[in-house]
Amino acid sequence: MKLIDQFKDIPTTCISDAMEGMNNLDSAIKPLKEVYKVIGRAFTVKMPVGDNKIFLKAIREAKPGDVLVVDAKGDTYRAVAGDFIVGMAQTLGINGIVIDGVIRDIEGIKKLDFPVFCKGSTIAASGKAGQGELNVPISCGGATVTPGDIIIGDVDGVVVIPQELENEVYKRSFEKLTFDRKRAETITGNREETIKYLDEILSK
Repeated sequence: MKLIDQFKDIPTTCISDAMEGMNNLDSAIKPLKEVYKVIGRAFTVKMPVGDNKIFLKAIREAKPGDVLVVDAKGDTYRAVAGDFIVGMAQTLGINGIVIDGVIRDIEGIKKLDFPVFCKGSTIAASGKAGQGELNVPISCGGATVTPGDIIIGDVDGVVVIPQELENEVYKRSFEKLTFDRKRAETITGNREETIKYLDEILSK
């Protein structure tokens, strides 16, 4: 099994804890539906505010399984994409889209049942002057994203795993998940164990 597939069952919270909370995107970047989860290698898009032609180029050049990660400078006035454009990304096998910005045609995009993570929706469309860059290091939601980094998003938010750390992060996050599950089994619903646990934490 590929390493990236092993991350599929690990919550972003455990992955974040494994990196001490240092590689999370802005908490305002959330999935359009709570059930969405996205995982894949980052195909980065650096675009000017209000100009999405480079985003169309990204859809054309990204490989199936990639996640488009868009540095739209956090702009919330002009949409990076609408349902038609997002539908093309889905058709070409892209795993999902993460945007430091907004989209439009929100009802249509939700009907696609395709993972989109963004700051919300707007009305205004983008222009197509053609500026921007692809597959370069970017800042998205306050986190550095390098092409090929693992991107994982769920209802709690989006986390970036740098390629050079991915094996160690998997090990730590799996250990954290295992610890959390065992702790919950021991303590949840057990008054004595709950009091014992709280006393241990408070005594430190």
